[in-house]
Amino acid sequence: MSFQAYLDKIEDKTGLTPRHFIALAQERGYDSADTKAGVILEWLKQDYDLGRGHGMALVHVIKNGAKISDKHVGSGGTHRDETDTLWLDGKANRP
Repeated sequence: MSFQAYLDKIEDKTGLTPRHFIALAQERGYDSADTKAGVILEWLKQDYDLGRGHGMALVHVIKNGAKISDKHVGSGGTHRDETDTLWLDGKANRP
């Protein structure tokens, strides 16, 4: 499953885009560099019933934004992404 597919599944399950989660995390102060992933994962599990894999995808965008490694871009493998920039504004708004 690609990184973008993880984010799309989160949106399907919660109705919230990654951009919404970033804003919610900022409101809680979870976007600071010293916030541990475990704190964010617990919040996402408790409030949205998200597991570790989907939670870690959100931890990445909360802490690092839309850029990802280009390791799997165009690789043709199972974890391939089309670009090294994730779409954070929802599936319906994707160009």
